[in-house]
Amino acid sequence: MFKRDYLKKPEWLKVKIPSGDEYRDVYQLLKKYHLTTVCQEARCPNIHECWNKKSATIMILGDTCTRACRFCSVTTGNPRGHTDTQEPEHVAEVIQKLGLQYVVITSVDRDDLPDYGSSHYANTIKSIKEKNLQTKVEALIPDFNGKKDYLKKVVDANPFIIGHNVETVKKLTPFIRDHRCSYEKSLSVLEKIKTLHKGIYTKSGFMLGLGEEQNEILQALKDLKDVGVDIVTIGQYLQPTRRNVFVQKYYTPEEFSEFKKIGEDVGIKHMICGPLVRSSYHAAETAALCSEKII
Repeated sequence: MFKRDYLKKPEWLKVKIPSGDEYRDVYQLLKKYHLTTVCQEARCPNIHECWNKKSATIMILGDTCTRACRFCSVTTGNPRGHTDTQEPEHVAEVIQKLGLQYVVITSVDRDDLPDYGSSHYANTIKSIKEKNLQTKVEALIPDFNGKKDYLKKVVDANPFIIGHNVETVKKLTPFIRDHRCSYEKSLSVLEKIKTLHKGIYTKSGFMLGLGEEQNEILQALKDLKDVGVDIVTIGQYLQPTRRNVFVQKYYTPEEFSEFKKIGEDVGIKHMICGPLVRSSYHAAETAALCSEKII
């Protein structure tokens, strides 16, 4: 189904090597508090740009994921129920020291925990808000196995935006994502968040370059609109390591502009599309567009 050879990376995907004083400040502070970022673990191409703006997406609940998606470079394994009980407080302290006005919190999947890590998620959001009164929090969550009670814990912690990614189109989901994930489950998670708090903004995203067809991209956008998603990000899949699935196609910046228009025509309120776009890319700027949000 997938090509088994490398495609040459086009010029528009070349990025700077991480460097600079702000980058070092963020790196050293995260290391001091033993915190992990998805920027590092997922080998994000925007790490130079974001860290030099003192912006980072903090990954809680450890650096080992219980699921094994074929596109992801995060370590897979069984953490055997271990969590750092001081992590919520440490995250809040780092955000305070960096002076962040907007922060994205994400995590690995934790199928080894009774509540899939939802309580830890909620406690982290609450700690951030208690110590950083002016900071808005975006929660980019796993599916918590689709359980509404666990989703409610995060909703009740009152983040500014809740995101959950479908990652790819429906047809490719069984081949790209772990077998415990599903396209339908992800849509259900996004829909349940809206039923728990109809005023909350929801966000989702997916990658291109995995072998999807244009009609499948359109259908994914329609499906996300149908469950009330307000913000959609679309970016280029980049193979992070040799063990991950190969890139099937590199889309041009012009093609991403077309997908942005298609999403807007479908009725998605905010479309963020581009080769280097990731779930939390320019998250603060996107959130600023949501001025009518009521929480």
